[in-house]
Amino acid sequence: MIRIFNHYLHRRTLMQILFDFGLVIAAVLGAVLSQVQLSNAVPNAVTYGIMLALSMFVINTATGFYERTPNRSLNQSCARAVLALLLVLPLEYVFNGLLPEAMPNRGAIKWAALLGVAAVIAHRVYVTHSASQTRSRTRIMVFGSGAAAALVGQTLKANDPNAEVVGYFPGVNEDKPCVPMASVLGQNQSLAQTALSLDIDEIVVALTERRGGSMPMRELLDCKVNGIRVYDIATHFEKTLSQIKIEYVNAGWLIFGDGFNQGWTRTVGKRLVDIVGSLILLAVSLPFMIITALLIVLESKGPILYRQERVGLNGKTFNVIKFRSMRTDAEKDGKPQWASLKDDRVTRIGHIIRKLRIDELPQIFCVLKGDMSLVGPRPERPYFVDKLTQEIPFYAVRHSVKPGVTGWAQVRYHYGATVEDSREKLQYDLYYVKNHTLFLDLVVLFETVAVVLLAKGSR
Repeated sequence: MIRIFNHYLHRRTLMQILFDFGLVIAAVLGAVLSQVQLSNAVPNAVTYGIMLALSMFVINTATGFYERTPNRSLNQSCARAVLALLLVLPLEYVFNGLLPEAMPNRGAIKWAALLGVAAVIAHRVYVTHSASQTRSRTRIMVFGSGAAAALVGQTLKANDPNAEVVGYFPGVNEDKPCVPMASVLGQNQSLAQTALSLDIDEIVVALTERRGGSMPMRELLDCKVNGIRVYDIATHFEKTLSQIKIEYVNAGWLIFGDGFNQGWTRTVGKRLVDIVGSLILLAVSLPFMIITALLIVLESKGPILYRQERVGLNGKTFNVIKFRSMRTDAEKDGKPQWASLKDDRVTRIGHIIRKLRIDELPQIFCVLKGDMSLVGPRPERPYFVDKLTQEIPFYAVRHSVKPGVTGWAQVRYHYGATVEDSREKLQYDLYYVKNHTLFLDLVVLFETVAVVLLAKGSR
């Protein structure tokens, strides 16, 4: 794993993105260089190739081709490939039309670009299911054999196909192992000797009991100076799951670690991006908003929009605006309720606009007003905030940034309708608040496209 602008990204994923990007540009440039004079065509070809490559990156990200998913079937990958092709073909046609009419051999450039796009999509499917993925795995040893160590092993096997859990080295004060005995290491060797003899790349410290000399600092230091990366369990979950596990973190880790940068440059830059992005999104979505408003009026009596009090930056309240997707008597008893799966309070049009996330579009005006941002934690109602703050540690930390129309928790976790769901989503919100940058905002926006296209987590 490498860290780019505070966000953890697998090295292999970065190399795949760069390879795909270069493949499309190389295909376009190859067609140009073999057909026409350099001075006239190269600048236009480079621009065309970059636009197409960026489009492929967005589409591949949206269709999940860069996700580390070990259990995806070949049929699922082929279906995603077809979807990616259907999305990129109209864009390729538009970009090709932007080339100068006088440019020779536009047809050859077009077909070369299509060939590059097809090669990228085919390569995505091949890489997902190729046995070559296993050749350069990171060899990981977990220091610990209790429940925490077992959870580390489970998350690695489920979420990182490039990770190989070599085994577990038990701590001196740990009780009965919670991991298979066959995977317990170091019966006759020290921690450092075991790690070096097994050619370990990374150690995750996941001790259940750290008191009474359980932590061999000297041996861990010996491992580190010999090139073995050493991570505590909180950092492991941060980089592997892109979340901060509440049960394995403490205030000291949050305070003395890096992150939580809220400088004025970040604030001003984010605000500028919010304004420009909102205006563009408003221009694109305005026809859909008009149609939605008409359908709501035709289906049922009542207001088109509804306003609801939510908690925003620094705990201040504001009114969020959405298209009305429920009956007007949805909370006739006056008690706030979370939306549930197959909620009978949702109207027929409401089901559609919720699935497509169209009901969220009026929040663009909240962004322009400054109450919200395009990307940030989901704003909750004061009733739920008071309840969750009492029940979940660090819940109030999420209010240190503006709430968002979309967010890291929204694209990584399904709709939350219980306290436990809110706890899970908070772990993603904490990751965002700690590591938020423009780069992470762009990642969230790209993944939001996937959520909308695949209708993930809608209710």
